[in-house]
Amino acid sequence: MTEVSFAVIDVAPEPYAVTPMLTARVAVTASSPVHAIALRAQIRIDPLRRSYSDAEGAGLHDLFGPRERWANTQRTFLWQHTTAMVPGFTAETDVALPLECTYDFEVTASKYLHALREGAVPLQFLFSGTIFVKDNGFAVQQVPWDRDTNYDMPVAVWRDLVDQHYPHAGWVRLSHDNVTALAEYKSAHGLLSLDEAVEKLLANGDSQ
Repeated sequence: MTEVSFAVIDVAPEPYAVTPMLTARVAVTASSPVHAIALRAQIRIDPLRRSYSDAEGAGLHDLFGPRERWANTQRTFLWQHTTAMVPGFTAETDVALPLECTYDFEVTASKYLHALREGAVPLQFLFSGTIFVKDNGFAVQQVPWDRDTNYDMPVAVWRDLVDQHYPHAGWVRLSHDNVTALAEYKSAHGLLSLDEAVEKLLANGDSQ
């Protein structure tokens, strides 16, 4: 039986992707020649693996509640699933895993990532899939269930990706009724953009 193992080498923004995309480079080692691996990976975020500043704690309140409850509310949570085909190799190779990203604040991972200011994002990669080996023809075996590894991705990697696709901006999803109401408010007050409309509404709210 072929033994395989995996290690994340790095995670970096994909510079030419149309949509926000990170690429995780993963080293794959095998005890005997491999014809191919249909690789799957589940990527999770493990918030308990790092500490948080007061500013970060404020940004994480919606996810985990007040800091005194974090021992009970902080749990590892899913970021995404991804797949890749590993071509045949002997002993060792590496593969690029595409990690599609969103800046939608309704997604738990986006809220978490946006709240971080420095340090690293504590990622956990759980690998699975099918291994095709040459053994008097072809043989098929599964990647063992316990093949997982941790990787601390610098927060700067995420921020560079966001700046690349949303320079000095982000976006939130609103209902059609709210978009219509906001556009009408903008027109009624002679404002140039929805951004200005939101700023004016926030200023009016603070003054009350």
